[in-house]
Amino acid sequence: MTNRRNSAVPFSALKMNLWTLLTVTALAKWAHSCPDLCSCSFTPSGAEVTCSESSLTHFPVDGLPSITTQLYIQSTKLSSVAASHLSAVPLLKYLQLYNNNLTSLPSDLLTDVPHLETLDLTRNRLVHLAPNIFSHASLRGLVLKDNLFEKADAEWFPGNSGLTWLDLSGNRLSGVSTALLQKLPNLDNLDLSDNSLQDLQPDALESLHRLQTLNLAGNNLTSLSSTIFTNNLNLSQLFLQENKLRDLPATLLQGLQHLEYLLLNNNQLQRFPSGLLGDRKSSFRMILIGNPWVCDEKMEYLWKWLTAYRQNVIFLEEVTCAEPEALKSRPVISLTESELGLHKMENQ
Repeated sequence: MTNRRNSAVPFSALKMNLWTLLTVTALAKWAHSCPDLCSCSFTPSGAEVTCSESSLTHFPVDGLPSITTQLYIQSTKLSSVAASHLSAVPLLKYLQLYNNNLTSLPSDLLTDVPHLETLDLTRNRLVHLAPNIFSHASLRGLVLKDNLFEKADAEWFPGNSGLTWLDLSGNRLSGVSTALLQKLPNLDNLDLSDNSLQDLQPDALESLHRLQTLNLAGNNLTSLSSTIFTNNLNLSQLFLQENKLRDLPATLLQGLQHLEYLLLNNNQLQRFPSGLLGDRKSSFRMILIGNPWVCDEKMEYLWKWLTAYRQNVIFLEEVTCAEPEALKSRPVISLTESELGLHKMENQ
């Protein structure tokens, strides 16, 4: 028979275990400190810190957990950040400094965060950046959206950067240099939307063999070189809407067999050249609304393509004629050969 007295846990042992538990809890609470005006959450892999109080004026280095892997400072009055601030969080992987008052960044900002993978600087007041500021081996995603850049400088990056995602949308760029993109051969996502781009150099994108998503929407592009996408054979999403495109080269999309989305709405397109679209997979989708389509005999190619691939066109019924007056506002898909003047051409 088991001796119950011998199997019982002595009171002194219970007391010691309780003391140990309280001590560990206290140490954990001390170790998991959190800066004022911020909130912190802890996981076995690190800490996530969010600071979004508008009254915050300085980088919250005091109380910042050294195990922080994700740091979000957003919609504050923060006007500066230094390398010494980030040295307090050497495990940092994701840094978002969104909608603050940053006007400049020190050239050594990322020196002490060797694991940083994503840096988001959306909606600050940045105009210029120091050379080599993004010479950072682990950096994969960089968001510079909604700042005041008039030029994206090739000197920001090292040769053969590992960056895969670059967002420069919502700035004041009038062009993008071939030299810049040559340093970013690993890009698969490039966003240049909502700038003031007027043209692209024919060889601007030639080094981006891995590019899958390209956003050029909301610029002032009036034309594109016939060879601009020759080396971007992995493109799956191409956003060209809300520009001033008037004509497209017949070979523009040649070789883009992986293209899934093509947005051309709200341009100045009047017709498509024969052969532009080729045969497309059933998964391909395109938007064409908001263009001044001229519905005459030169519309034959697009009219026939829309008839054959109507399932590929979003808002198909809203692709309407702007001219001639007799056909104005008619859906292109509803027209007959006679209305397009095709019978007349055959008789001639």
